[in-house]
This record gives sequence, structure tokens and C-alpha cells, in this order.
Amino acid sequence: MHKFWLVILVWLVAFGTNAKEYGDYDPKRLLTVSETPAGKSYGFDVAYCDLMLNALSAHAKNYPPRFASPQDRRRATQDAKALVGMLDIAMDVPTPSPELLVRAAYANSLAHNLEIPGAAAKANSLFLKLLAVVPSDPWANYLYGTFLAGVGKPKEALPHLDKALSLGVSDAAYTIALTYLALGDKEQALKNLEDYRRRVPADGTVDRLLDAIRNGRIEFKRSPG
Repeated sequence: MHKFWLVILVWLVAFGTNAKEYGDYDPKRLLTVSETPAGKSYGFDVAYCDLMLNALSAHAKNYPPRFASPQDRRRATQDAKALVGMLDIAMDVPTPSPELLVRAAYANSLAHNLEIPGAAAKANSLFLKLLAVVPSDPWANYLYGTFLAGVGKPKEALPHLDKALSLGVSDAAYTIALTYLALGDKEQALKNLEDYRRRVPADGTVDRLLDAIRNGRIEFKRSPG
């Protein structure tokens, strides 16, 4: 279930911008087959997976997802379903690699934002498996923290986001700020937004968000999470 702050803040940050058109992708390309002397060899095209993940992320990283048209959203939703299915096949091995686990977990988090049933529970399970293998991976912690914040678990999200920030993921400062905003802690939200502005001075959206919070032009509610 999606809650409170992402709906408000995503539209605030995106105000005045138009969603780009979603591209054309062929999920069948993800699974590859090649002939070898021993017979057919099956593989997974990680580069094409990342291309699809980047395209989906541009529209569905946060909730609500933003598309240029309902047709684009329908195509993206179908692509997300196919992508997570292909990743399931690729991970059907005794010990999936962290590289596949992180992609599968993130793909399911995007699928959740596209309102695909069961994706949130699957994403959570995959993130936990991933972090059991690589507990100090910066991006694994960042993506899981962002996911937890987006499903209304801000207190659970903060340790992962703080860890990601300490390991060099500058974007985590922004998500930490929004998470504190969800918890009703305006002071900490402003502090982390200022930190993010120092780390990523090229992001012009943060000034608008800082101004909106300081001048009471944005509503936020305390989360029990």
C-alpha cells in the first residue's frame, strides 16, 4: 500500500515538468541462447535488463508513476511483469548472484509502484536475501531503504538509508529528508535537504522543496511507522 508523502512530494518536485515518452522494449531479448560444442547454452542479457530498468525507473521510481499517456503506462506495466518473470527464470539456480538479486529486487519495487499485485512482498523478500549476502553494499541499502520508505515504513527505512549515505550514496540524503518529513520531523528534514544540496549542487529541485517546507506550502503528516 502506498502512503502519504510520496504522492505529495513527487508531484511537488515534478511540478512544471512533463513525463517523457516511454520507449519500446522487447523482454524476450533478456534470455539468450547460444550454440556451443556441448549444445545450447542459456544466458541472461544483463545490459538489456539494465536498459529496461533505467527506462522503468525514469517513470516509476516513485509513486505515483508518471507517463506521457495511458498507453505508455500499460506498455511499461507489461514490460515490468515480463522483466520480473525473466529475472525469476534467471535466478532459478541454487545460489543467485548478488548482481541478479539486486536487479530482481529493484524490478519488483518498480512493479509495486506500477500496482502489480504481490510485487511489494516479493521485493521485500529479495532485498532481505540480497542484504544477507552483501550487508554493506551501498546501493542495496539505498534501494531497500527507498523501498521501505515508499511502502510506509520510514523508521525501518532510515538505518538502511543512513548506511547508504555513509558509504557514499549522495542521493540517500534526499530520501532521508523525505523520510523525516513523513515522520513529522521538519528540522531533520531540512537538515538533510541542506546536506543533499551540498553534495549534489546541480539538482535544482531541492531549493523549491526547501522553500516549500520552510514557508508551509507543503503538508506532511506524522507516520506511525
